Amino acid sequence: MLIHQYLHQLKLCARNRTLTTAKSLHAQIFKLGITQCIPLANTLVNVYGKCSAASHALQLFDEMPHRDHIAWASVLTALNQANLSVKTLSMFSSNSGLLPDDFVLSALVKACANLGSIHHGKQVHCRFLVSEYSHDDVVKSSLVDMYSKCDSPDSAKAVFDSIRVKSTISWTALVSGFAKSGRKEEALELFRNMPIKNLYSWTALISGFVQSGKGLEAFSVFTEMRRESVDILDPLVLSSIVGACANMAASIAGRQVHGLVISLGFDSCLFISNALIDMYAKCSDVIAAKDIFSRMRHRDVVSWTSLIVGMAQHGQAEKALALYSDMVSHGVKPNEVTFVGLIYACSHVGFVAKGRELFQSMREEYGIRPSLQHYTCLLDLLGRSGLIDEAEKLIRTMPFPPDEPTWAALLSACKRQGKGQMGVRIADHLLSCFKPRDPSTYILLSNVYASASLWGKVSEARRKLGDMEVRKDPGYSSVEVRKETEVFYAGETSHPLKEEIFGLLKKLEEDMRRRNGYVPDTSWILHDMDEQEKEKLLFWHSERSAVAYALLKGVPGSPIRIVKNLRVCGDCHVVMKHISEITEREIIVRDATRYHHFKGGKCSCNDFW
Repeated sequence: MLIHQYLHQLKLCARNRTLTTAKSLHAQIFKLGITQCIPLANTLVNVYGKCSAASHALQLFDEMPHRDHIAWASVLTALNQANLSVKTLSMFSSNSGLLPDDFVLSALVKACANLGSIHHGKQVHCRFLVSEYSHDDVVKSSLVDMYSKCDSPDSAKAVFDSIRVKSTISWTALVSGFAKSGRKEEALELFRNMPIKNLYSWTALISGFVQSGKGLEAFSVFTEMRRESVDILDPLVLSSIVGACANMAASIAGRQVHGLVISLGFDSCLFISNALIDMYAKCSDVIAAKDIFSRMRHRDVVSWTSLIVGMAQHGQAEKALALYSDMVSHGVKPNEVTFVGLIYACSHVGFVAKGRELFQSMREEYGIRPSLQHYTCLLDLLGRSGLIDEAEKLIRTMPFPPDEPTWAALLSACKRQGKGQMGVRIADHLLSCFKPRDPSTYILLSNVYASASLWGKVSEARRKLGDMEVRKDPGYSSVEVRKETEVFYAGETSHPLKEEIFGLLKKLEEDMRRRNGYVPDTSWILHDMDEQEKEKLLFWHSERSAVAYALLKGVPGSPIRIVKNLRVCGDCHVVMKHISEITEREIIVRDATRYHHFKGGKCSCNDFW
């Protein structure tokens, strides 16, 4: 009777997540000398797992003289819940004497899903197929989830088709897998065929589209969900749609979603507020991002880091560094992303000593191992500051094989600092050891060779671009004007305001030539054509049309915000600086790699991008 009472009380602790009460009951059970009772020991392991006390669960498990399948399933589940899935797999693999049952198999599959390890997942799947539980639908649902998270939707579908009674959970996992893999039509068809849909099904589809870069599709599904009057009882879907706004820099839609967040009462939710900070920063509205941050009652490392990175991206280096000092003084430990933003911030203002100090503190103070991205940021800082030899030493001694963008960053630094011979050497290495996939790399190579009058190598670089069939996505730019978004494509000539746009751009170009001595830099055009045709192509680059449209139709004096899908070319960068000076307007361009704040004839990137 006593054991049954303790079992009942422990199950209540597991349900209510009351760790203190569970420990008190454990102490009583220990004093009574009944901790070796298998049902009590198993239940205690389960309770500690449910109460996020995996270390206690593991210690108790290690002390058990006899461990059955229930004990194993409980401790493996506890480790998974504590994000210790590597321990889950290694711990079980070391026990060769136990044949896993359906619960243990589910825990192992879950660990593989958490790690994104399809290799281990397939091994567990094979073990499942030869077991007596090979027809268990719960394990199959776990396998569907695992394959979906490992970006293997076809394998997930094969397992799904073998499930006799398909639950909403398995349907949702499969939809998520196809959506995250960017297979839009198949994801939508599966979703339409779901017999029962709930909020989590809608969220899986929307989140999957956002993760695969299909923001417009995510918005379409979200709009449909609202029409279906699905109650938003969990804010995760709102976080996803805010993320879509951030990815597309859709500030108008972002503000509308923000209004919905407030009306539903989720504005105090930590991860929603963090998403809003990131969204406003990526929409070039740092003031709104700071306002969200200042209103938060509780902030975690993501809150601080989101604002630090946002400020760094927009060239507000001193403010980013000051915010970091506040963060540390509040006892918040920075993470890897924090240091990416901080070193990036230093590179924009030439704070070499501070950048080096931050890079060192990652390892020495916080035990964070620098990644390739951290080394690339430090390389960018050294290159901007003219420390080219030190930058090359860094790239040759860092514990990662440098990739194309890393070498291209060093080559760009050589070009900017006038290191001709070194630039040619780096260009030769880049061209011979890599097969560049970024068209801008070929432009950089061509310009470095041209500055050294190596015309044969100029031709080789341009020929390789054609031979490799490096395809450039169609360039387009979007601009928000009076609560509407207008999109312009490179070379577009069918816009209703074409004549007005042409006239304004022509007038601005004449002013630039007269006031600033502007001459179009046609080296940014790779096509084989005469100079006049190249100048015409530059003239109709999408960001120029977007700026002209905003000047014609926007509110006078207001900042112009443009989003471009490709990197801004060097000639357009010069043009934007001149236009910002001539019109006395701030122009903010978010391109494929960074943010550019053009104001008074200068850019926040200091002409290094």
